[in-house]
Amino acid sequence: MLCWLASRKLHVASFVLIVALMSANHARADAGFDRFLESMWPRAQQEGVTRPVFDAAIKGLTPDFSLPDLEIPGQPEKPQPGQPEFVQTPSQYLRESSFDRLARRGQELSVQYRSTLRRIEQEIGVPGDVVLAIWARETDYGAYKLPHDGIRVLATQAYVGRRKAMYQGEFVQALKMLQDGVPRASLRSSWGGALGLTQFLPSDYYRYAVDFDGDGRVDIFRSVPDALASAARQLTGRGWARGERWAYEVRAPENGDCSIGTPETKMPIGEWVKRGYLLTPPRKLTAQELALPASLLQPEGIYGPSFLTPKNYFVIKDYNFSDLYVLFVGHLADRIAGAKAFMTPWSKSDQLKTKDVEAMQKRLTDLGLYRDKIDGKAGMLTRAALGQYQKANGLKVDCWPTAAVLAHMRR
Repeated sequence: MLCWLASRKLHVASFVLIVALMSANHARADAGFDRFLESMWPRAQQEGVTRPVFDAAIKGLTPDFSLPDLEIPGQPEKPQPGQPEFVQTPSQYLRESSFDRLARRGQELSVQYRSTLRRIEQEIGVPGDVVLAIWARETDYGAYKLPHDGIRVLATQAYVGRRKAMYQGEFVQALKMLQDGVPRASLRSSWGGALGLTQFLPSDYYRYAVDFDGDGRVDIFRSVPDALASAARQLTGRGWARGERWAYEVRAPENGDCSIGTPETKMPIGEWVKRGYLLTPPRKLTAQELALPASLLQPEGIYGPSFLTPKNYFVIKDYNFSDLYVLFVGHLADRIAGAKAFMTPWSKSDQLKTKDVEAMQKRLTDLGLYRDKIDGKAGMLTRAALGQYQKANGLKVDCWPTAAVLAHMRR
């Protein structure tokens, strides 16, 4: 019995010691965070933030170390966030059931907001279907409730995020939003700090947000006209070309070369058509359309649909740097306007794990075939470099990363 009591006392003492150490570490972390927050005051003051607003914003604020994309000193590196745009295959991300549901709802909303959408296209130059599709993808037409306190997210990312410098500026701009009268309760965000119905970082709020409903306030959190017009202004600010499409689905010829599918490889759409890339369904293009410079996009390599992508494709991609995101938004916009499903089905191919794509990118970099960042995301440049590797090694050229090709690289 005495041994049991002694053992129990030892366990209790050990537990108390562990809790004390954890509390000490937490206190040190909070102290460091508090010092960081205070260091942001001069920048906030320069932006017109008053001390009472600053103090109210940071009062009781603690870092959220559960967020992805952080670099926390003394802790093992956390895996990169598994954004669906980068870890799902096209067939998983571009589901027909999602397009059916969102297109039906989008058509209802296009009637409800007909006059607003007409004004957006006339005054800003972006079709209403496109901004509706962005709203759908970002927050499911407002049905998705953003889970985080934006101030806490931005402060944490500014403190220990992988992109501290960027987020420090965004944190200050969020404080400015509070100073300018945006309620703290409105600043709900994603893990990356994006706010509102169409997901704006604070800096983009100040660049592009607009009062489009005429009530004297800029409200991208509850006002649909404000949010949609602001998204349209962001697209035009990044180069949206009025009256041009986002992409054209085509059927690639048997002798097509998927390794030339890079943003830098551009030809007039008419030249692509001459080379056998035929629009599907067939349609007659205007002389202006045939003259549009476009790149070749094959999201699954030679499997699945192919697309010719003019400038507006890359403008949407600037909104979210993912080919699947652009395909979702662009195709949903078409579906809201009455178009049918992709003419060529997706192949339901397997997706390599992020670490395996990274290993492939490193090998392609060593060979001088890939010159972009190592991020584990099989985008246009990775697929094109893979196609060049396959050509150089007598493999089947399909521009799709597989375990078999990675094994060949490792040999």
